[in-house]
Amino acid sequence: MAVGLLSVATVAVLASLPTRSVLWLSLASVLGLGLSWAALRIMWAELLQSRRENAADRAAAATAYRDLFSVRAAEHAEFTTAMTERLAEAHICQRELEGLVSQQETRAMRAEAKLAAETKSLAESKGRVSALAETVAALQGEGGHESVVDLVAWEEHTGQQTAAKAAKKRPALKRA
Repeated sequence: MAVGLLSVATVAVLASLPTRSVLWLSLASVLGLGLSWAALRIMWAELLQSRRENAADRAAAATAYRDLFSVRAAEHAEFTTAMTERLAEAHICQRELEGLVSQQETRAMRAEAKLAAETKSLAESKGRVSALAETVAALQGEGGHESVVDLVAWEEHTGQQTAAKAAKKRPALKRA
């Protein structure tokens, strides 16, 4: 539109030049100035309108970015919370498993100690049995009746001691 107005002003001035009339030249000059100012005003309005549109676009982009940033910040906070909870659960599970391992190690050490004691007791019992077998063989060879009675009494005494030990161990096993 502004270009059209300037073109009309230019044509009016160029058309009045060949006439060399002061009136036509003055009218053409005034018309040219008026049309030039109108073209400037149109261009100025367009410039302001484009600036307003650009400012509105930038404001919309800033608002969209702010909203996006808010959403991303909320998602990040949610992710951080979830990962913190998972990490805490993993630490709790680790502690529980370490406790179970420690408990099993203690049980294993107790079982090893008990096995060693039972093995020692078994070896002692085998030694006693072989000593008794030799004594019985010797007594049978000699035919001594008093030694057999002593042997039976000793066997009863040993059985009572074994029963007493077993009675003491049962409550200890129930506690473990």
